[in-house]
Amino acid sequence: MFTGIIETLGTIQEIKKENTNVHITMNSSITSELQIDQSVAHNGICLTVVVIKDSSYTVTAIDETIKKTNLSDWKVGDSVNLERAMKLGDRLDGHIVQGHVDQTGICITAKATDGSWLYRFEYDESLNNITIEKGSITVNGVSLTVVNSKKNQFSVAIIPYTHEHTNFKNFEVGTKINLEFDVIGKYVSRLYANK
Repeated sequence: MFTGIIETLGTIQEIKKENTNVHITMNSSITSELQIDQSVAHNGICLTVVVIKDSSYTVTAIDETIKKTNLSDWKVGDSVNLERAMKLGDRLDGHIVQGHVDQTGICITAKATDGSWLYRFEYDESLNNITIEKGSITVNGVSLTVVNSKKNQFSVAIIPYTHEHTNFKNFEVGTKINLEFDVIGKYVSRLYANK
């Protein structure tokens, strides 16, 4: 489990394909605190640390993960939002995040708004995911509050700290992002889909 509060950014050093798997090597300020077999959220994708060497570590993504996320768009040099799994007893500053990306979305608006930033995203509604006004959403692993929720679109407002300390600063119109919908919203959408 995660909270959607990003600890730091990592930089992709190497991407290596092996059959249908992809091995991603990251450089990060938290590498020295990681352990083999530990779960770390990468842009909201829960991946397991398999190798640690100096200030870098490697995680492996399987085909299922690659198909459901924006991982296939990652390039060497890209910045990735990182969060280690929460500890029992920690404060839940964001919301309950599983690290299981539901689907991708596309940034359709990215604009500065007098000290903050407003982003709008569009997603495929056929997968029966929904957003709820003032509910929670995870975008590239960042826990955010939904504003202006529509059937297949929603917006989020970003404070300067979040803009500076996550890869939101690199988003532009057309950027593909990972979405994990709030577990309560997922339950409600499945309930209505089955009626």
